[in-house]
Amino acid sequence: MTALAADAPARRQRRAAQVIAYVLSRPSGRVGAALVAAHLLMALVSPLIAPYDVAAQSADSLQGISAAHWLGTDQLGRDVLSRTLVGSRVTLAITIPAAIIATLWGGALGIYLGLGSKLDEIVMRLVDAFIAIPSLLFLLLVVAVFQGTTAVIIPTFAFFYGLLVTHVARAGTRQLAAQDFVVAARLRGDHPLRIVFREILPNLADTIIVDGTLRLSWMIVAFCSLSFLGLGVQPPTPEWGQMIADARGYLTVAPLAAVPPCLAIVSLIVGLNLLSDAIGKALGIDTIRQRGA
Repeated sequence: MTALAADAPARRQRRAAQVIAYVLSRPSGRVGAALVAAHLLMALVSPLIAPYDVAAQSADSLQGISAAHWLGTDQLGRDVLSRTLVGSRVTLAITIPAAIIATLWGGALGIYLGLGSKLDEIVMRLVDAFIAIPSLLFLLLVVAVFQGTTAVIIPTFAFFYGLLVTHVARAGTRQLAAQDFVVAARLRGDHPLRIVFREILPNLADTIIVDGTLRLSWMIVAFCSLSFLGLGVQPPTPEWGQMIADARGYLTVAPLAAVPPCLAIVSLIVGLNLLSDAIGKALGIDTIRQRGA
């Protein structure tokens, strides 16, 4: 057993505790963690705390702040607060599974290619060809052809952003494969899967975790952009991008309707970026370089 694998569970727990302590010791880390935690909590409990049915229409359209509607109403008289709260559930319910799937399959493919697969050059040229397509254009094309349902949006996001994860995982694996401990494992005749799980993954997981957090923030922006263009989830399901699109025609009459979803998107993206930066610094990873990967 290698020194890296010895006492692995206890070592991982200590490392996790150190990372959490470091993140919470930094003001930016605390702000990021608080914003992300608030959005996750809002997504979980929003159906319970939303004061109105998100699809319920009324004659009180484009109303400002009042005792009955704390954030006013939209053009159909629907409560903006309720729709903003439940909108977080819709956004995260799509982007988080997509980010997890993208990280898993993209990371696995990147590791496989980085270990010296004969298919490396062929697969990477295909990956580069897909990445050369602007992400929003690619997503628009697929979603427009197959309709913007959850069954289409999640795998589409997972596929495209998984290609980006492949690049990061492959580069990291190629660096690790040249290290002495991996070379020694190969000379001992260790099975490739044993090398991956005992030597590669423990040293690559930090990079993939930070990268996955950044990919999630990009997915949220892309998903809200699709909804803004009318290709995301369909009405009456509330979604932040669609709420902004609906409110833009009434900005001169009721500008407040566009403010809550805008603030929700900004706060979540800022929180994810602050949190990923703090985690990256705690793990010794240059997240600025990761953004350009």
